Amino acid sequence: MAKAPVLTPRADDFPRWYQDLVNKAELADNGPVRGTMVIRPYGYGLWERMQQEMDARIKEAGAQNAYFPLFIPQSYLTREAEHVEGFAPELAIVTHGGGKELEEPVVVRPTSETIVNEYFSKWVQSYRDLPLLINQWANVVRWEMRPRVFLRTTEFLWQEGHTAHATYEDARDYAAHIHKEVYADFMVNVLGIDVVLGRKTAGERFAGAINTLTLEGMMGDGKALQMGTSHELGQNFAKAFNTQYLSRDGKQELVWQTSWGSSTRMVGGLIMSHGDDSGLRVPPRLAPVQVVVLAIKGDEAVLAKVREIGDRLKAAGVRVQVDDRTDTPFGRRAVDWELKGVPVRVEVGPRDLENGTAMLARRIPGGKEPVALDALAALLPAVLEEDQALLLRQSRERRESRTSDVSTIDAAVEAAVAGGWARIPWADLGEEGEARLAEHAVTVRCLVAEDGSVPGTDDAPGNVAVVARAY
Repeated sequence: MAKAPVLTPRADDFPRWYQDLVNKAELADNGPVRGTMVIRPYGYGLWERMQQEMDARIKEAGAQNAYFPLFIPQSYLTREAEHVEGFAPELAIVTHGGGKELEEPVVVRPTSETIVNEYFSKWVQSYRDLPLLINQWANVVRWEMRPRVFLRTTEFLWQEGHTAHATYEDARDYAAHIHKEVYADFMVNVLGIDVVLGRKTAGERFAGAINTLTLEGMMGDGKALQMGTSHELGQNFAKAFNTQYLSRDGKQELVWQTSWGSSTRMVGGLIMSHGDDSGLRVPPRLAPVQVVVLAIKGDEAVLAKVREIGDRLKAAGVRVQVDDRTDTPFGRRAVDWELKGVPVRVEVGPRDLENGTAMLARRIPGGKEPVALDALAALLPAVLEEDQALLLRQSRERRESRTSDVSTIDAAVEAAVAGGWARIPWADLGEEGEARLAEHAVTVRCLVAEDGSVPGTDDAPGNVAVVARAY
């Protein structure tokens, strides 16, 4: 009898494959309250690496980390009408605390624009206080009706940036800088996902924003995933919270603002973009463990050698883990590391020692080959970079091969339903066409200019709508 696969094949049932992988790679479990998740150590290790890479880029952009409370007075949200209307169905509201009914209900943080503005209005007095650039790493709660681990959960982890500027141009340019130099740089060069940068339509824009910039990735089944967003808030929140500054000319002026965020949804994007029927494939620049050195048998000489290799690779700057658990069968351990997507396995047994070699197993392109033990430390950094580039290339090739240029709404729907993306001139689609797409569970993911760049306005001549089904 044929051996049953470890995971449901992606081609048979992509959602089931995803759930199998989350479970068997030990990334997360469902939490006790519907829509919540328990992130397991390996899954959290991926998130920590994302945090480290993102945090460095955010700080390079001039923002400083701070922290704002989880509980927000309900009255704060009602000050910006469009904002509260946009979030109302997702709010979790606390009405009792300490055994008593609260005088004013408090909202469990769905996003922090309102509470941040309450304090920005205190902290900003003069043009000398601007720009004010704040980021926080936190959890948020949005009551989710159709939860899926990492992709849509009632509580998730994220970073959210909030900034105040003296002029519209400063705010616009800063939102664009975050979009390109923080998010796109990280997603392309670390996650290895060839995201499309674009502008949301008015119908898809963040509640309370005047413009939303997005990054859309194509997943393995052809659906889109919004990987991060950067918003121009204009003066909407400044008006609601009276966030003003004294200008150089001695006039009281309202600030211009941005907010931007990315979340543990990126872990889901990593799984669905790079995973295969054998499990995860983690980009080497992201991987918490880039190389695992496995002892095939519990021979003392083998154990000593794998530990020595581990030390040498660590000294060479490789993130390495030694697996000397020889009381667990080698085959089971190899499958486990394959499921977890560790880029390289270095396998060492008694015969390898005799030959002065190790077996090098590469998770991303696949395949095994013997390599001289003395060559490992010099060879592996280049191997890891090759495999990083391969994942990005595969991501780009999938998106390009499964994106169609169309001229009618029917053709756009057909392409999306078939598991791909479509590009259609925005002038031929418009808001009426966007509503027709929605009847088929197809959305405009973003608008791009003819040359693929981010357009300056919704209705710029030549704007193209990228449409797809999405998570």
